[in-house]
Amino acid sequence: MAVLDIVTYPNKILKEVSKPVERFDEELHKLLDDMYETMLKEGGVGLAAIQVAVPRRALIIDLGDEEGKQSKDTLIEVINPEFLEWEGTQKDTEGCLSVPEYYDEVERYQKVKVKFFDRYGKEHIMDAEGLLSVAFQHETDHLDGHLFIERLDYIRRKKFEKEWKKLLKQKQKRKK
Repeated sequence: MAVLDIVTYPNKILKEVSKPVERFDEELHKLLDDMYETMLKEGGVGLAAIQVAVPRRALIIDLGDEEGKQSKDTLIEVINPEFLEWEGTQKDTEGCLSVPEYYDEVERYQKVKVKFFDRYGKEHIMDAEGLLSVAFQHETDHLDGHLFIERLDYIRRKKFEKEWKKLLKQKQKRKK
C-alpha cells in the first residue's frame, strides 16, 4: 500500500466530475487500499478518489468506533453512490483534506439513504444520519466537482478567501 498525494485547493482537478467505476478489479482494490492509507496518515475521516487525482466515483469513510479508533472494521468503501432519500437539515463544522487547516459551518441534510457498491460490485443501501450523513454528502460533493467552501454564504466565502491567502503566504515563508 502507498500513501498518495492529496490534491489541494485551488487545483482545477477538484472541479472535475468523476466518472462511474465500471470494473471492480485489482486496480480498484489497490486504489481503495492506497486511499485508506492516505486518509489515515492525513488524519481524515473520508476521502474521495478525485482528491488523489483519480476522477472515479469512489470514496471511503471511516468515522471509527465508539472511541474514534479507525480500522478496516469501521471502514465504508463506496463506489458509484446514489442518494435515494434525504430529510431534515443540520449544521456542522466541516474541514477537508483538500482545503487543509480551514474549517467552517455548513448546512447539510440530517438523514440520507444511499445506494452504492462495495469493492466487489455488491450493491448496498445504507441509512445514514448525523456525522455519517455529512460524510456521505461531503465526499459525494467531491465526486461531483464541488468543495464544502462552495456551500458557504457570500460573507463566509469572502472570509475563507482572505484566510486562505494568509495561510498560503505563511506556508511560502516557512519554505524560505
